[in-house]
Amino acid sequence: MTQPIPIRRERLLTDALKLAAAGVPVLPLRAGKLPFGNCPACRNNVCGGRPNMKTAGACVCQAPCHAWAAATTDPNVLDSTSWRRAWREARAVAYHPGGAGLTVVDLDNADAIAWARASLPATRTVATTRGEHWLYLGAMQGANGVRPGVDIKSTMSYARWLGPGTGTMAPLPDVVRALTVKAPAPARSVAVTVPAMVRGGECPHRTPTYLDRGIAMAEQRITEAREGVHATVYRVFLAVLSTHGRCGCLTETHTARLFTAAQAKGESPRHCTDAWTNAMTTLGLGHV
Repeated sequence: MTQPIPIRRERLLTDALKLAAAGVPVLPLRAGKLPFGNCPACRNNVCGGRPNMKTAGACVCQAPCHAWAAATTDPNVLDSTSWRRAWREARAVAYHPGGAGLTVVDLDNADAIAWARASLPATRTVATTRGEHWLYLGAMQGANGVRPGVDIKSTMSYARWLGPGTGTMAPLPDVVRALTVKAPAPARSVAVTVPAMVRGGECPHRTPTYLDRGIAMAEQRITEAREGVHATVYRVFLAVLSTHGRCGCLTETHTARLFTAAQAKGESPRHCTDAWTNAMTTLGLGHV
């Protein structure tokens, strides 16, 4: 039996008000998990864009307008006459993760979930239609397609509210931040040999099995890169170093495996060393 629209609207609005009371900016979504289109005054962006599109904030528009930037914690706005029209047609509640100081790693399939379990610290998870949302404490720039089946939803983006999830939220790790970092220009003067990392030893937060699996998945990501190989190599190096660059578990054997995978995709030894050196510099590791 189809749920009556008034009941659905009240349920969604109730959820939205509860989230807003907890400090989470929310907005309604229409069919297709999409935000409502801009109001007539802003259609086709004739208004020049929301006044605060780079950071969610006040808007002169009375209706939910400009997608994620319309998200609000103001109950008077959420339950206003102009917003009620949107709630009548709404199919879901969305929230602005960055506005709540959160980052959502959106995992769209089983392969993406397997990668996360091998590569990311455990945190709160929320089941989705096709995969999982992993929630971390801390905001960053959102980006889509950071790797196959993985999107980052935080600032300047929205995520569908699917419930509180399970588990304890962990702080946003560097390995997630590294997913959106673009490769910088190659360093001007670096050695061509594979650099040694630290002196080896046991990783305090991963067993050797997990480390080997992580290196294997890093090799696979490089191997499967279809375009932007240099940028992919840099992001993979950055992710590996952000996870294991300080704990003493990376060895020359590990780095050689990564370099070999990169060179098999056409990267020169010089470019591999450039990417590794730049990744260490970005993370403040230096040469060890």
